[in-house]
Amino acid sequence: MAAVLPALVVGAGLLAAAWRWLRGAALPVRGGSMRGKTVIITGANSGLGRAAAAELLRMRARVIMGCRDRARAELAAREIRAEVGERADGAGELVVRELDLASLRSVRAFCHRVLQEESRLDVLINNAGIFQCPYMKTEDGFEMQFGVNHLGHFLLTNLLLGLLKNSAPSRIVVVSSKLYKYGEINFEDLNSEISYNKSFCYSRSKLANILFARELARRLEGTGVTVNSLHPGIVRTNLGRHVNIPLLAKPLFNLVSWAFFKTPLEGAQTSIYLASSPDVEGVSGKYFGDCKEEELLPKAMDDLVARKLWDISEVMVGLLK
Repeated sequence: MAAVLPALVVGAGLLAAAWRWLRGAALPVRGGSMRGKTVIITGANSGLGRAAAAELLRMRARVIMGCRDRARAELAAREIRAEVGERADGAGELVVRELDLASLRSVRAFCHRVLQEESRLDVLINNAGIFQCPYMKTEDGFEMQFGVNHLGHFLLTNLLLGLLKNSAPSRIVVVSSKLYKYGEINFEDLNSEISYNKSFCYSRSKLANILFARELARRLEGTGVTVNSLHPGIVRTNLGRHVNIPLLAKPLFNLVSWAFFKTPLEGAQTSIYLASSPDVEGVSGKYFGDCKEEELLPKAMDDLVARKLWDISEVMVGLLK
């Protein structure tokens, strides 16, 4: 058996290299110029958010990185500036702002500062997320995945809606996941106090993202603000830091992920496309993957559930008493 494992790893490595060569690197999807436009990206210091921030800066946008860890965000910003460069003529700018989506107080403080300092907001990308973490609660007592992935972004978006409307045409981009398919909205236990399964709760939060985007798009009809959700595919990021992989399986997992998972830049293409492409001007309430519209399961198009989730979320985050 000891002799078989290295052979399997080598064989898998050759197959993986061949597959990656055949697939080729995904070419960046470039939209129009973003000069003069302001974009907020949550979780922009790593993974998909960092890749999207770099590309939108390259397209001359003013990018506000909303990040929980300010030191890590400042480091990422310096690296992005070194890679891309900020324009001497002032077009294209990277700004770091502290934002902890596990704290409604932090979300409110972030939005207050944005509304004080920014005259416009053209794109909001709700990108940050937490994946299959052990049971823990946010500062406000919400189950962490539902609290960060859904409720934090729900409050953030609602507090910035006035600025988005005043800047219309503007766009809201919601990063969900294909794993929404395994989630259910259980209104009797949204906070997972009766039972907790980290995989199910992640899927539920991603289903909530899609239902939120759908209901928000309905409410924003005729305002010039569009809302679309997306899945990025399977991407090599640190999102899976809470997933335990057996030590002996790690070399094979790393090899498979290198070959078959998308890079952060490849995974961010649909976010960039929805944020910048003229092809989706005026398109709203849709779900995308690989820069193309995709069909949703019926449970992700249930308008009654979407409205009920909206009403309950308003109460949970304190927008309604």
